[in-house]
Formats: sequence, structure tokens, C-alpha cells
Amino acid sequence: MRTRKILIAGGGIGGLATAISLLRHGFDVEVYEQAAELREFGAGIQISPNGNRALDALGVFEPLARLATNADSKEIRLWNSGKTWTLFDLGDAAVRKYGYPYLTVFRPDLLRVLADEVRRLQPDAIRVGARCVGVTQDARSVTLDFEDGRRASGDALVGADGVHTRIRRALFGPDDVLFSGMVAWRALIPMDALPARFARSVAVNWVGPGGHLVHYPVQAGRMMNFVGTLEGNTWTSAPWSTPATRDECAAAFAGWHEDIQTMLAHAPSVTKWALCGRAFLDTWSRGRATLVGDACHPTLPFLAQGAVSTIEDAVVLGRCLAADDDVAAALTRYDAVRRPHAYRMVRGAADNTSRFHNPALADPAEAEAFVSREWQSQAISDRYDWLFTYDADHVDLHAAGAPSNAA
Repeated sequence: MRTRKILIAGGGIGGLATAISLLRHGFDVEVYEQAAELREFGAGIQISPNGNRALDALGVFEPLARLATNADSKEIRLWNSGKTWTLFDLGDAAVRKYGYPYLTVFRPDLLRVLADEVRRLQPDAIRVGARCVGVTQDARSVTLDFEDGRRASGDALVGADGVHTRIRRALFGPDDVLFSGMVAWRALIPMDALPARFARSVAVNWVGPGGHLVHYPVQAGRMMNFVGTLEGNTWTSAPWSTPATRDECAAAFAGWHEDIQTMLAHAPSVTKWALCGRAFLDTWSRGRATLVGDACHPTLPFLAQGAVSTIEDAVVLGRCLAADDDVAAALTRYDAVRRPHAYRMVRGAADNTSRFHNPALADPAEAEAFVSREWQSQAISDRYDWLFTYDADHVDLHAAGAPSNAA
């Protein structure tokens, strides 16, 4: 039998993870990236145990772990006083409970590890400077049209082109990007520029009325990743990110703890991002084409599952296509397995907005009671265990809708 060829639109984390998954199952893969080179914004991401389990299924966990920071714990801190609660222990405790650690990772490191593995498996798989403008398909193949007049055909197409996806529009028609009203301020700060008390392997989440702020080490502790999110903003159109200044960001977080102001004072640069989403789809697949990651389930980053969920999509999609010679049936199965799980995650991340930004956090007495209630151990387990125990490489492909994985 001939080897089936899969086209992937998008050379980011989702596209490359999908390429690895498919290559490991014996498919021929062509990855088309519109930019002239593969690149990721220089910021951090958190990879929870379920994400590292999925990366291990792709064969890239070990090389990434060597570049990452192993988080010892997650903390909640109160925006103005700095009062601290341990959210949960990680490190060895996470490995004992979930089988994999909780890592904090520099996004470009993850992209590089994925790209290296794709090229190892198929040296000519990645093609840059290829901007997709259209999709057509029939009973036997699917074809991508590019801005420069080129075309590429294959047995299936995966749209991995992010929240501002063109493939989604081509498959399902136009729908608008939805601005959440929240803006994220991002910075990457050299750890050796900060006071010694910051050099801890801890993911810290500051919570306050109308906003919250996360910081954690990346690049084996050499850099501090800083992301502050505030509500009550307007943003009407692209571009969806813009350079900002330290003074602008410091003013936005005026009244927040001195540790936050200290970090900002040492930030080489700051970028401001609109947090956007899209409406839920009734299906991610149409004929021989489907979507992964932010193209189908963009999420607020309030469960730290965006990249993780995309990598899980890749693992499950590869398994579904390998298990069924009927491409359309395989993509329908992938949709049935992953869509309920991913949308439960998106809803959970949105629900965390009220926990991170609650008005009760403005009053010290109310704030302590609120945090103690919302982050007590059972509530934490209810919000996180179903995510951290998910196994994309072994989830039953014929039991979509099971409460433990897809409710």
C-alpha cells in the first residue's frame, strides 16, 4: 500500500507536534509555514504532567526536559500584601502522583526540539514561506492553494494555523475572533538581574481584583517569565500584540506588590497582547480536513493548558489516522475523542477568571477567606486532576464522552 500523505498548515507547536505524531505512525508529512522561518514569541509556557506524558509519546520529552525548569510547587499570592498559599506541590510529588513532572519551558526551546525531531524523521518535511489562501477537496484528496500560486495535494489536511486561522474559515466559513476584554503584559527578565529571592523553581500566581499575574523561571532558571493580565480593556482589530513600555506596565499594575514592580524595573522590554478566543464549533473535521490547537479551541491561559492541549490533539490525531484507512472516519473519531475534552478545558480556564480576578480580593479579610475556600485541596483536585491524569497516547478511541476524559 502507498504511504498516505498528510498536509499540515502551520509550523508552530501544534503543526510540528502533529507532524511528529504522524511521522511516527509512518505517514508522509508536508508542513507549510507562512513565515520565512520557524519562530515562536520568546516567552514561557507551563507544561503539566499530562503534557509531558504526551511529549514522551512523541519521543521529545527527554531533550526538552534538559532545557526546562522542573517546578517544585505552585503558589497563590495576594496582589497587594503578598500573603502566600501553596497551591500544590510539584517536583517529586508530581512525578509520584502523575508519573511526569511539571515543567516551565521557554517557548522557542520547545519549538526547536519539535522541529529537530521532525527533521530527524523526515528532513524535507518543513516548507517555509508558504501562505495558505484556500482549500479544496474531493472524495480522494485535499488541496492547499498558496498565495504565490503553488498548490499541494494530499490525503488529508490538518489546520494548525492558530487562533487567526485561515483553514478554519476555508472549512467552516467566516467567524470573528472574539476579544475577551483582557490584555496580557509579557516580559522575559534575566534572573541574575533580580534579587536572589526570585531565584526559586516555583510558578507564582498573584491574584487581585480585576487581574492577576504569573511568573516562573525558564531556560533552566536563567530567565524569569512574567505575564500580567488585566480586565476592562478595548481592542478592535489586528495586530493583536504591540510593543509596550515598562512604565506603561508598571502604571497598569500600580498598587500591586513591590515584587511585581521590582521585576518590571528589570524587564528589558514589555509586549502587550490581546487575549482572544473563538466560538465553539459543532465539529472540527470536514471531509478530509480537520483542525488542531488554537485553530479550533483557543483558550484563556488560566489553566496553563493551551500548548499542552494542542500537543494532546497531535497524539490522538496520529493514533486515529493510523487506526483507520478511511480518512474521513478517522478524523470524525479524532473529533469525537478530543473536542469534548478540549472544550471542557476551555470552559474551566474561563471559570478561573472569577477566581483570579474576584472583587473580594480587594478586601484583606474577604480575600483570605476567598482564597482559602477556592484553593482548598478538594477544589484544586476537582479542577486539575482530570487534566493531569489524561493520557493522550492511551485514551480509548472508541469511548468518547467518558466522564473521566471528555465530560
